[in-house]
This record gives sequence, C-alpha cells and structure tokens, in this order.
Amino acid sequence: MAKHKQRKKKMTKKGQEQRISKIAGVLFALLALYLTIAFTSYFFTWKTDQDAVLQLSWSILFDGSVTVHNWLGRLGAVVSNFFFYWGFGIGSMLFIPFLLHIAFNLIKRIPLRQSLLAYQKGFLSICFIAILTSFIFQNFAFPWGGTFGANICFWLANFVGQIGLSILLITSVGIWAIWKFNPSFEAINFATPEGMPQLQLPGFLKFTTFQNNKRERSSRFDTTKEDSISDDEAPLRPSKKYDEPMGNGHLEFEIEASSKTDAGTNPSANGGKERSSDLQLELPDTMIGEPSVKLNKPFEEIELEEFGIKPNPNAEIIEQKVANSNLEITPEGQKITPNLSIEEENEKDMSPFDPTLELSRYVPPTLELLEEYNEHKFEIDRTELEANKDQIIRSLLNFKIEIVKIRATIGPTVTLYEIVPAAGIKISKIKNLEDDIALSLSALGIRIIAPIPGKGTIGIEVPNKKKQVVSFKEVVRSEKFTQAKMDLPLALGKTISNEVFVVDLAKMPHLLIAGATGQGKSVGINTIISSILYKKHPSQVKLVLIDPKKVELFPYSSIHKHFLAFLPNEDEPIVTETSKAIYTLNSLTMEMDERYDLLKKARARNLKEYNEKFVARKLNPLNGHKFMPFIVLIIDEFADLIMTAGKEVELPIARIAQLARAVGIHCIIATQRPSVNIITGVIKANFPARLAFKVTSKIDSRTILDAGGADQLIGRGDMLLSVGGNIVRLQCAFVDTPEVERIVDHIGNQQGFAEPFYLPEYNGEEGSSDAKSISLSDLDENFWDAAALIVANQHGSTSMLQRKLQLGYNRAGRIMDQLEALGIVGEGRGSKPREVLYFTEMELIELKEKLLNGKM
Repeated sequence: MAKHKQRKKKMTKKGQEQRISKIAGVLFALLALYLTIAFTSYFFTWKTDQDAVLQLSWSILFDGSVTVHNWLGRLGAVVSNFFFYWGFGIGSMLFIPFLLHIAFNLIKRIPLRQSLLAYQKGFLSICFIAILTSFIFQNFAFPWGGTFGANICFWLANFVGQIGLSILLITSVGIWAIWKFNPSFEAINFATPEGMPQLQLPGFLKFTTFQNNKRERSSRFDTTKEDSISDDEAPLRPSKKYDEPMGNGHLEFEIEASSKTDAGTNPSANGGKERSSDLQLELPDTMIGEPSVKLNKPFEEIELEEFGIKPNPNAEIIEQKVANSNLEITPEGQKITPNLSIEEENEKDMSPFDPTLELSRYVPPTLELLEEYNEHKFEIDRTELEANKDQIIRSLLNFKIEIVKIRATIGPTVTLYEIVPAAGIKISKIKNLEDDIALSLSALGIRIIAPIPGKGTIGIEVPNKKKQVVSFKEVVRSEKFTQAKMDLPLALGKTISNEVFVVDLAKMPHLLIAGATGQGKSVGINTIISSILYKKHPSQVKLVLIDPKKVELFPYSSIHKHFLAFLPNEDEPIVTETSKAIYTLNSLTMEMDERYDLLKKARARNLKEYNEKFVARKLNPLNGHKFMPFIVLIIDEFADLIMTAGKEVELPIARIAQLARAVGIHCIIATQRPSVNIITGVIKANFPARLAFKVTSKIDSRTILDAGGADQLIGRGDMLLSVGGNIVRLQCAFVDTPEVERIVDHIGNQQGFAEPFYLPEYNGEEGSSDAKSISLSDLDENFWDAAALIVANQHGSTSMLQRKLQLGYNRAGRIMDQLEALGIVGEGRGSKPREVLYFTEMELIELKEKLLNGKM
C-alpha cells in the first residue's frame, strides 16, 4: 500500500513537472511573439519614441501623460529601446529564434543542457553582429549595433586603428566562412616563375599526383601572351594657343583648336610594335614523392581495392594510356581519378554558352561602306575669329560691360567664346544682351550660357560661317567608339570642342527626340541605328521599328532575320499602320512581363546579371530560360500615333518606359511637334534623356528640355542633349541614305537566323466579348434608327443623336455605348466625333440578322 502511494506520488509529481514545462514553453513562445511585434514596431517608431525612453526611465511605464507610438505601448517602447539602443542593435533580433528554440525544448521535454553549446555560439553571434554593424553603419542615426557594439568598436578603433579594425573584422568573417562551409582550394594552382627555386616540401608533406596525358599537362601550365602596343595609346597633342594683347593690353585671347584626328584602329598601319612574354613551367615525367607501388604489370591485374579505388568500367578503353605512362600511386586510401577523355568531353559540354555561335561567321559592317567627305575639311579662319572677338568686346563695352579675358574654343559648326567679366558685373545683364550680340555679329542662333557649369566663365556660342560636316565614318573609327565598353553605345557626333561624343543607351535608359521638320531628326535616328549595327552582334540586340511616315525606316527591312523584332504572321517587319503599332506596343509589354518572370526565377535583378548566369550555364533551358537580347523600340513620328490612337499608344509606352529598363527594353521616340498634348507629363516623367534639334519657339524648347536654347540652334544636325539636368551641345554625325543602304545590304547578304525574332502574339480586344453579351432585348428602342442615322451621315456623335432623335443626353450616351459594343462606331476620341466602322445599310441588316439568329 505504501509502495502504491509512493508510485502515485511520483506520477503526480512527474505530471506536474510536464505541465509546468509545457506552460513555461508556451510562455517563452508568447515572449518571442511579444518581442517580434515590439522589435518590428521599433523600426518604424524609434525616432518618435526615443525622446521618451532614451534615458531608460522605467517610470514612464506608469506615467499616463507620456505618449508613445510603439504598437505594444509604453512597455513595448521601453523593451525594444533597451534591446536595440542600450543592447545589441539589430543583433537583438536573434533573441527571438533563441526563445522559440527554448519554448520548443520545454514543450517537447528536451533537456536544455543539450543545446547549451548552441546558445553560447548564438550569443557570440549576437555580439559579433553588433560589432560588425556598428562599424559598417557608424555614421547612421539608427542604433544598428547598439551601445554594446558602439563601445566595443570605439575601444578597438583606439587600440588597433580603423584600418586594423577593418582587417580584424574581415579576417573574422573569413574564418567563420571557412569553419562553416569548408571551401575547397584545390582549383588554385601556384605556378613557380622562371628562374626561382622550386619549393622543397618536407617528407611528411610529400604527395603524388596521377597524370595520364602530357598534352593536357602542358596546356595547363604553358601560357603565352602576345600584346601589341600601337601609337594610338600615346597621349594626345596639346591644343595650339595664341596669346595676344587686345584693346588696351589688359585682355588675353586664346584660341583652342581641338581638332583631333582619330587614327585608324589598325596597329600595323601606325607602326605598332609587338611584345611577347613566355612563361613556361615544365614538369618531370615522374611526379614528386616517393613511389610505393609501380605499375609493373597490366592494369587489370592490380588490386585496386587495397588502395580504396573502385574498378573503372572504362578500364579497357584507357588501358593503353595508363600502361605507357610512368605513373605512381600512393597506398594511403586516397581515391585518385585520372584525367580521361571522357572527363574532357564533360568539361567541354560545360564550357560557357556563346550566343554568337549560331551566326559565328557574321562580319560587322566595315568603314569602307561610309563616305569620307574630304571636301569639308576642318579649317580655322583666323580672320573670322578676330572679327567675332572684336564685335563681342565692342558690343559689351557699348553697354558698359568690361571683360578681363576672352577665350575661343572652335567646334565643327559653333565656336564657343568664354569671357570673364570684370568685378561687379551682373550675369543677368550679359544674358539679356543675347539679341544685341546677335545683331552686331550678323549671326543666327547666338546662345549665351551664363555661367558655364563647372567654370567661372560666361559662354557665348557663335555659329561658324564655314560649317564642318561631321561624317559618321570619322565618329565610328574613333577610339572612344571602338573601345567603348557599353551595352548599347551610340556615337551621336561631336561636342563643341570637337571631341567625339559616345553615350550608353542602356544607362539613359530611354531617349526622347524632338525638332522641327528638316532639322535632322531622321538623320539622327539613322545615326543611332547605324551605331548599334556597327557595334553589336545580331544575337545581342533587336530593333522594333515603328514608322508612321512609311518612308523613313524602310531600308532596314532587309535585315529582318538579323536585327529586327516584330509580330508573327506580319508581311512587313517595319510597322507602319496605327493598329499594328498598338498591337506591337502591347506585345512588347507582354515580352516585358515574360522577361520579369524569368528574372524572378533566376534570382537576377537585371538583364545583364541574367545573361551572365545563362552564359555560365547556371540556368536550365528546360525550365524556360534563354539568352535574352536587348530590345530597342524606335518610333519615328510619335505625334501621328498620339493623334490617331491617343491613350492606346500612350499607356503601353508609359508602362515600357517605367518598367522595361531592368529587362533590357529601351525606347527612342522622335516627334516634330514637342507640344504638351503630344509629349504629355507621363511621357516626360519616364524619359529623362532628351535630344532637341532646332524648334520653332521657346515654348517647344521648354517642353522638350525644360529649358530654353533649342530655339536658338542653327539646324542641320545642331542639337542639345539633356541627360540628368546637364545640357550638352552637339553636332550630329551625318550618315546619308546611300550609306545606310550599303550597311543594310552588307548585313542582309550574310546568313541570318533560321527565323526572325518574333514578339509574343497579341490578340486585340475589339469589343467581341461585349457584343456576345448583347441581345436584341437589351438594345434601346431607338437603337436601329440611331445606327441608320450615323451610318448615313458617317458622323458618330452623341450630340447629333440628341438633336435628330430628340433624346436626352443620358439616353443618347447609352445608345452610343451600345453602338460601340457592336462595333458600329469606334472608341471615343474626346471632343472629336467617333469613327464610323459601318458604311452601308446592308451591313446593318446583316448585323441585325446575326443578332436574331444568335450568332453573336
């Protein structure tokens, strides 16, 4: 009886211990949840609550006048501030998984002493994270490492210095990574330079290697480098300067003629020299180490099991190679695998993917296809410079503006005169004299830059009487373009200092072009397209061309299997019709969404990262992955599309401009009407790069550039490029239509892809779904009278139905919606009448019969 009571007492005690343990586990889990909410709230409310809880005054817990914004009230604010500010900063978040682990062990009745080592490591991790984050974010207001991390960092910085602390932290992270992941360094080969003694290892460190192929060995260790240095790498010659006294001898006049002649890229033509350096490391026939077993009998008779090596199923194939080699094997249980031809094939299969392999014989266009324009050589007219200088000085003196210095920089079409005014002269006073200086110089297009950004001078741009033609050939063969490491390099022309100007479209990332008729927009578009054709391979970039004028971009149709992208089942690769332009733009948005899905699967942030992973064969094509080229959308006359389609064009372009940069889709839009109803706020907001040719008014200049100046250009390729708020004046490179035809013929005559690059097929929404849901009973009783009236007059407007049928506005509007749903009239175009899509009464009769028979 006593034993039974004792057993019962023990069972009762054990049950109580289990219940207490489970209750404690639940309490720890609730504490972890409480800290999670408090810590999360701290990230958003720490600024507003810090004043109340900074001094760690627990008295605020009972002070009702104190207001805090933490989600868990005053207690949550005090606790989170204690852990973050006075404790370990962001490392305090690790207390949450510790509490959850303790709760789990208590509920499962697992002894906590089994996890004691893990808790110790975790606490050390919290301390290290506090120190590391305090060092990285030491200048931030948020307590990333808390007081603990800040104090430790401060002490260590005083002890070993900032650099020493950096080395200490980096070393600690490296040691942790080696301990955690145990990386292999077998792939690192250390070659001994020629002439240096080889490292002799102690006997206990000697090892043997298993090699079968001397040709593989020599290719691994023999390297030969051949470099050529041409005269193009020599520093450029300084510009000529002329210093002369002007007027009373107080002025210095400098002429900078920055006419750099770009040499060709052929090193042999420039007398280039070649240099070579050979590094060769020869290995002996026998490897390092003391042999323990030699192959003195056939391969199949060796008992490989005693060395821990399993028999190779391909032993018969490689027998001859092994038998003829003087090789050694160590009996130390080491699995040694020879370099076989089978492995060589596997390595070959894992070589980087080459997107240009399908068109490996593709030859880019050559410079011989372009014109030289020798009759327009660059010349400096000293007389013109002197005359313009005297006129500028005289005009300013007439308005009592004295200048200290004047300097001229000669460009291809414009000369920049930089002046330094005397002390006390207001800049606005000089800027207001723009028209007076133009009158005195008898010149068109005077532009004053006051002041020049980055300089303490005021610029006056004066057009040259003899203008230089900047040939596209001269720009393409320049070193800036040939050696440009850009994704989409564009050789636009030359700057005012006669230097070649190359930009990367991928970084713009979209370009808006505007200018009056005949000022060089179409030539600028041809220059942009030709730059891409000269620099990129067909597998790297695709062009989507939309040409509402139908006559500007047609030469490029012959390269549709190389560089163009368009909708499937289209007869013409160049889009010329508005309806097809709408389909193409919506198809591009579908392509954009598909690319974003692939980037999400590949865990890549942009197209460049994605393609690098694909080239390195880290992405499986069986999962839908593919190499994706850049896509450049070019619209030659955007105003026509906006006038005819309106929102149907603006919305997909806005989507592409907002989102498509990361997936490698870029837009170039040109228009000759830079008015606010064409270039809307949505378009301007997403096109940070603008290129302005000459426009007719200052309003148009401010619309395209958000600044004046485009109305003062002289035309014929003179343009202003605005990128990031900086405006640069350029002379566009000239490429003529015969040159473009020779370029596309050169590309089109070569082998292209088996099929063009097709965009996703887009099925337009033409109201068919609405028509299916409409029956005769749903139509207004005056519907057919209204339809006959609109078809007879070919004029679709709600006001006409009100007048002719004596209807109210709401009823006439409902009838117009029904007419649109059945496809009799088009969509609304604001104040303009709707387009009538039916032309005869017979078509209305056929429509009525279809509705009666239920065929719609």
